[in-house]
Amino acid sequence: MSQIAGWRSRLLQIHPDHTRIARSAVWVSLFALIGKSAGAFKEMAIAYRYGISNVVDAYQLTLTLITWLPATFVAVLSVVLVPALVELRSRPKQEQARFLGELDVMAIFVGVIFAVLLYFSWPYALELMARNLSEETRVMSRRMMLGMAPIGILMLTICVYAARLQAREKHVNTLLECVPAVVLLGFVLTWRNASSPAPLIWGSTLGFIFQAGILSVLSGRADRLRARFSFSLSSPQWPHMYRAVGVFMIGQVIMSLATPLDQYFVAGLGDGAIATLGYASRVIALLVSMGAVAISRATLPVLSELLSAGDHVRARSIALNWSLIMLVLGCVVAVVAWLLAPMAVTLLFQRGAFSAADTVAVSSLFRWGLIQIPFYFAVLVLVQLFASEGRFKAMAGIATANFAVKALANFFLIRSFGITGVVLATGVMGASSFGCYLFFTLSNRSSKNKTGPL
Repeated sequence: MSQIAGWRSRLLQIHPDHTRIARSAVWVSLFALIGKSAGAFKEMAIAYRYGISNVVDAYQLTLTLITWLPATFVAVLSVVLVPALVELRSRPKQEQARFLGELDVMAIFVGVIFAVLLYFSWPYALELMARNLSEETRVMSRRMMLGMAPIGILMLTICVYAARLQAREKHVNTLLECVPAVVLLGFVLTWRNASSPAPLIWGSTLGFIFQAGILSVLSGRADRLRARFSFSLSSPQWPHMYRAVGVFMIGQVIMSLATPLDQYFVAGLGDGAIATLGYASRVIALLVSMGAVAISRATLPVLSELLSAGDHVRARSIALNWSLIMLVLGCVVAVVAWLLAPMAVTLLFQRGAFSAADTVAVSSLFRWGLIQIPFYFAVLVLVQLFASEGRFKAMAGIATANFAVKALANFFLIRSFGITGVVLATGVMGASSFGCYLFFTLSNRSSKNKTGPL
C-alpha cells in the first residue's frame, strides 16, 4: 500500500505542462492511428488492384515530384507558423484576422508558383529521375502530373489551416489527414477499369480538395476569426516570418532532396524497385505518425507558450525529458515491429496482384528501415524546441549536414546492399540528426547556466 501511495504522490506532483503534452500526444496518436489506418486500407486497395507494377511506379514517382517543393515549404511553414500564431493570440482580433487573410493569399500564390515551375520542368525531372524506367511508365507519369498538379497548392492552404488549429491545441487536423486516403480508396475500389491510372489521379486530387474545405471551416471556428483574403503584406508579423522561413528553408530544401535522391538511386535498379520502396515506406510512415508526429505536435504549442513567457530553462528541461522518453519508446516500437513485419505486410498487401514474393521483398526492406524509428521519435521533440526558440540557422546547418551524410551513405551502402542500402542510409542520417540536435541543446543549456537565467 505504501508503494502505491508513493506512486500516486509522484503522479500528483507531475508538472501540468507534462500533463498537457501527454494528453495531447494521446489524442494525436489516436487520430493518427485512425488516419493511417485509412491510409493502410488505401495501400491495400492499390496493392490489390495494381501490385508492384509500372502504374504504381508512375504514381509514386509523380506524387513525389509534385509534392516535393510544397512538402518542403509545408515542413518549414508548419514549424514556423505555430509559435508565431501562439504569440499572435495576444494581439487584437483585427490584427490576427488581417495576418491570417494575408497568409491565405500568400499560400495560394506560392503554390501556384510551384505548380508552374513543375509544369515547365517536368520533362527534365523525368529524364533525371526515370532514366531506367520504361517509356510507358514515363508517359503515364506525364498524364498523371496534369491531373494531380493542384495538390501542391492545396497542401499549402491545408498547412495554414492546420497550424491555426494546432496553435489552439486542437488536433483534429491530424484526424482529417485521412480524408485524401479515404477518397482515393473509394475511387480505387469503385473504378471499373482494373488497370487504369485514372482513380489514382482523381482520388488523390479530390481528396485534398475535401480536406482543405473541412479544415477551412474548423480553423475559423477554433480561433473565432473570419480571415478574408488580403493582397497586402502590411502585418507586423511578416518581417519575422521572412527571416525564419528564409533561413530554415535553405536547409529544409536541401534535406527534402533525400526522398528524390532515394528514388534516383532506386530507379537505377529497374522497374518495380520504386514500388517496393514505396510500400515499405508507407508502413514505416504508419509507425512514425503514431509516435513522432504525435509528440511533435503535442510539444510545439506548449514549448512555444513557455518560451513566449520567458521560461527557457523549463522548456529545455521538458524537451530533453520527452526526447529521452521517445528514444526508449522508439526502440520498443522498432523491436515489436521487426517481429511482426511479415505478418503486417501480408495482412496489408498480399492479395490480388501482390504476391508472396512481393511480401518477402517489402518485409525485408521494412525491417531494415526500422533502424531510423528511435532516432526519428527522439529528434522531433528537439526540433520543436529549436523552432520555438527561433534557432533556424542551427536547424538549417544541421539539415545540410544530414543531407550530406545521407548522400554519402546512399552512395556507399547501395553498392553493398542494393535497395536495402537506401533505408540503411536513412537510419544513419537519423542517428546523425539526433546526435547534432542533442549536442547543441546540451551545449546551449550549459552556456546559459553559466551566465544565469535567460
